[in-house]
Amino acid sequence: MSAQILDGKALAAEIRSEVKTQVAALAEKGVSTALAVILVGDDSASQVYVRNKIKACADTGIRSLEFRMPAETTQQQLLAKIAELNADESVDGILVQLPLPKQINADAVIAAIDPAKDVDGFHVANAGALITGKQGFVPCTPFGVMRLIEKSGVNPRGKSAVIVGRSNIVGKPMALLLLAADATVTVAHSRTPDLSAVTRNADILVAAVGRAKLIKADMVKPGAVVIDVGMNRDENGKLCGDVDFAEVKEIAGSITPVPGGVGPMTIAMLMQNTVLAAQMRRGISLS
Repeated sequence: MSAQILDGKALAAEIRSEVKTQVAALAEKGVSTALAVILVGDDSASQVYVRNKIKACADTGIRSLEFRMPAETTQQQLLAKIAELNADESVDGILVQLPLPKQINADAVIAAIDPAKDVDGFHVANAGALITGKQGFVPCTPFGVMRLIEKSGVNPRGKSAVIVGRSNIVGKPMALLLLAADATVTVAHSRTPDLSAVTRNADILVAAVGRAKLIKADMVKPGAVVIDVGMNRDENGKLCGDVDFAEVKEIAGSITPVPGGVGPMTIAMLMQNTVLAAQMRRGISLS
């Protein structure tokens, strides 16, 4: 029997609808929710991501401010733009699209963003809040993955969760969120010997390593929830994830497709973080 397909597009549409309601409620209180997006250079993938984020803002009623800066922009120029947006009381969220040109240090840029406007959840203050269980912004992709796991109907409590990948953007925060949900968490990576032996124990398997079709059917526990964060191209140039979808869907209990799984959720959670920033900065609660 084939796995339940976790439709990220449909769930993201639900979340965006909730955000739209919240943005409208804030507008009634005289608050115009705004997200500033900075794109440096002309990376084609980044342009697509920014376009999708601007569209999501339009769909939810969030005011988007787009700043395109040339590829030769200096670090100092970019930091000056961030300082200007930090000081702008009408801006709730600031997002700098990564990757940045090589002359710019991404860590310095992330550190310069006001943590109260860091809707990507990358600032060390927000990372620290996640580690210590305090309120802060959760990185959008892991935040979206948790909603997809919830949608699968599987409660992480007491379950074995394996994350393949240890990046600051996905792997590490994913581990912390699953720990907070009372799962027993293992983080595997490129140096893990006998990866299959680790992944086969997972009730919840999150693949976030950036290697096309790495996870095969014989690496998956029957009935597991399989979340594919990867975005790669296969040998035919077709979009695919880190999981061999055709194989694994026959074994898993639930699985996300690529595209249409985690991707739409990342943008929906960015909208969620932005409306949360608007509330937190003003001490407004809509619940």
